[in-house]
Amino acid sequence: MGSGARLTAVCDILKTTPRTIERWRHQTAQGDRRKMAAEKRVPANKLTQSERSKILQICNQAEFANMAPNQIVPALADQGSYVASESSFYRILRQERQLALRGRAKAPVHKRPDCIEATGANQLWSWDISVPQQAA
Repeated sequence: MGSGARLTAVCDILKTTPRTIERWRHQTAQGDRRKMAAEKRVPANKLTQSERSKILQICNQAEFANMAPNQIVPALADQGSYVASESSFYRILRQERQLALRGRAKAPVHKRPDCIEATGANQLWSWDISVPQQAA
């Protein structure tokens, strides 16, 4: 088949079904994927554990505790310090589950609107937003 033969012709010669050939191909592809995963290398520029702990230490300082990484990195740059990229800050904070609600904003509170009650005539005015029915 690698030379251009049709699947049906190959199956006739091997006296097998096309499904068997597809299963063989799938098993070979899985074996290749497993081999590639085993050979997976650690990136040369991966942050060390001390660099990761330094990022966490910086993010947990009082002056940066209420700031997101897109504010922390420029603030450090203004001070003349570069620890890691903004995406590295985000990635490490996300892995440590410290990324949610960094900042001064409070979590949203869902509250039903207050009920308005009319006790007399012309105290409450409203409008109808429904679509009018067309006459048949």
